[in-house]
Amino acid sequence: MSKDYGKLRKKIIFYDTDKRYADLKIRLEHDGISQAAFFRGIVSGYLLQDENVLEYIDKLKASKKVGNRNKKEIKQERELVNSGKETMQKLALSEEEIEDIFDLLEKQGSGI
Repeated sequence: MSKDYGKLRKKIIFYDTDKRYADLKIRLEHDGISQAAFFRGIVSGYLLQDENVLEYIDKLKASKKVGNRNKKEIKQERELVNSGKETMQKLALSEEEIEDIFDLLEKQGSGI
């Protein structure tokens, strides 16, 4: 893994209607949040498996507008995520320790 991994900046772009864009800008202005802070915050919540964000993601999946999972699959997935969180808390590994484990696994996989 490159020493710069996680430090390089990437641009995320998507398109929506002019009405929704204007509505978003108005809501963000009302709440005093920049567009960048909003999207970074939502992405962070999703990646960190924040319960509130995941609850909304589950609703989104169940609405059949996104994804192709049924309610039972969504529930099973949520249980796996919660189980994984509990295991992580029990192990109390730091990010550096987790990275070291992945580095070891990568070395074993490459035969080094």
